[in-house]
Amino acid sequence: MRMLLSALLVAAALTAAAPAPASAATGWSERADGFASLTALGVDGTTGGAAGPTVTVDNQADLERYATAAEPYVIKVKGSIRMEPYGKEIAVASDKSIVGDGAGAEIVQGGFFLGQVHNVIIRNLTIRDSYVPGDWDGKSKDYDGVQMDGAHHVWIDHNRFTRTGDGLLDIRKDSDYVTVSWNVFSDHNKAIGVGWTSNVVTKVTMHHNWIRGTFQRNASIDNTEAAHLYNNYVQDIGMYGTMIRGSGKLVVENSYYRSVPDPIVAKDPASQVVQRGNVFDGTRGRTDSVGAAFDPSAHYAYRLDPAERVPAIVTRGAGPLGGERPAPRRITVALDGTGDFGSVQAAVGAAPRGAVITVKPGVYRELVRVWPDRRDLTIKGATGRAEDVVITYELPANGAKFYGGTWGTTDSATFGVLGTGITVEDVTLQNAYDESVAPGPAPAVQTAGDRIAFKGTRFLGDEGTYQADGLAYLRDCHVEGDVDIVRGQGTAVLDRCVVKSLAPGNVTAGGNVLIAGSRLEGDAAKSVSLGRSGDVVVRDSWLGAHVKDDPWAGEGRFAEYRNTGPGAAVTADRPQLTDDQAREHTVRAYLGNWTPFPGQ
Repeated sequence: MRMLLSALLVAAALTAAAPAPASAATGWSERADGFASLTALGVDGTTGGAAGPTVTVDNQADLERYATAAEPYVIKVKGSIRMEPYGKEIAVASDKSIVGDGAGAEIVQGGFFLGQVHNVIIRNLTIRDSYVPGDWDGKSKDYDGVQMDGAHHVWIDHNRFTRTGDGLLDIRKDSDYVTVSWNVFSDHNKAIGVGWTSNVVTKVTMHHNWIRGTFQRNASIDNTEAAHLYNNYVQDIGMYGTMIRGSGKLVVENSYYRSVPDPIVAKDPASQVVQRGNVFDGTRGRTDSVGAAFDPSAHYAYRLDPAERVPAIVTRGAGPLGGERPAPRRITVALDGTGDFGSVQAAVGAAPRGAVITVKPGVYRELVRVWPDRRDLTIKGATGRAEDVVITYELPANGAKFYGGTWGTTDSATFGVLGTGITVEDVTLQNAYDESVAPGPAPAVQTAGDRIAFKGTRFLGDEGTYQADGLAYLRDCHVEGDVDIVRGQGTAVLDRCVVKSLAPGNVTAGGNVLIAGSRLEGDAAKSVSLGRSGDVVVRDSWLGAHVKDDPWAGEGRFAEYRNTGPGAAVTADRPQLTDDQAREHTVRAYLGNWTPFPGQ
């Protein structure tokens, strides 16, 4: 089968680009479809280098030689080519097919630039790892996987894009007649961007792509004459899904959105989007439909797969030959290039079940999401000192999205755990948002998965530092904030922790919370309530003088037991557990059969 598919790839690169259906057995189309297949701008479809000879390359010098040549070539890439200097984008000339030769063909630490060229095919490649450590927003270096500036008739097919320096794929500056099909875009901040001019020109087809574990531009489409997206699978997105901007026109059909905030957004008054037949699974927020957009069938013929079958079809068929190379079970993250990955999010996205991710010292400014399908992972600081490894970002829950609305608790958390059986040790998790700009929650951590354990971890923030929406256990941790430091709808057990109140406020708000054997600290005398809602027990803990004499506010079931320190007291305003009741409110009772740290 592998030899057959390899031969099919080469044949596809040599075949005229009239529309043809994908093979049901392989998912590999012999010819470009969608807008890339049309005759326009003096080009008869997208045939790549079919008019020229076929060459095989296994090094950067030869790849660059043939890709930049004036003559047409079919360039077969064999094995892994690591680009120098880091982030190098080869300027591809017109009439080229760059095709991975079988499984394992990849471009590492670089990519391709298509500027004012036409008739280019890129297939069966992995393009990866030009990420600049510490530059989560991609502002210091524009290292895209593939960038087009004014190119036309381009077919991007059956590739994998992951962990590049800025966008995984940027279709810019009036690029036109582009088809993006059967690709995987994963584990990065920005996936696919289209636009960058005020002209309403670009025509692009995107179908059967798998976009997963990304945050922005899934895709973000600006001022397109016609953008047709169908049968794409968009999964586990951190900020927003598919967006149409400016005067662009977008049609989204029979696509599947799973765990995506704001799946389909028409950003501007002139933006038009028609969406039909899509499935929204575990999504929230906007699914816009406005205007008439355009009729894709007036441009070309296409066949829709049923939306409910899209996850199975796309996960089986998208990407290059051979599937994704599995990451090791022991993964190192480092900012200095000595690790397997330069970002924590990349490591989480690549980690197999049961992996241990060790993070070397440094400040990692990034959003991290442990997605729902991640299980039994451990993320730990390399030195055993939480102060040495800081994961930080600055997004407030009440902060305005650039397309309307606010981010909310889930999307604003610096570190979000949606998976099951996740352990975090010896790191600092911080939301560095400056509350003086505008007050409101800015969570450092949100946990919504089951059986989440933290040990020796620092949680730093102001309001709503820790949002507990699942079952979580904190051991020997440091949690600080001011209002509603620990809040949520789930169960949180704080065992032998330090909870520091930075200003007057509440320690807890909502949920089922047990604070045991801990130390509650603060500076402002008699200014802090232990809780204002939920079911809260504080026992066997030291309470500072910052705790109010009547420390329970609002509605809830509150109790204390055997607390000490200047803030502890037994009065009519402070309900106490009996000895029998206390046996029902222990760490073991709250955790049930779960033992987060056996033998410790």
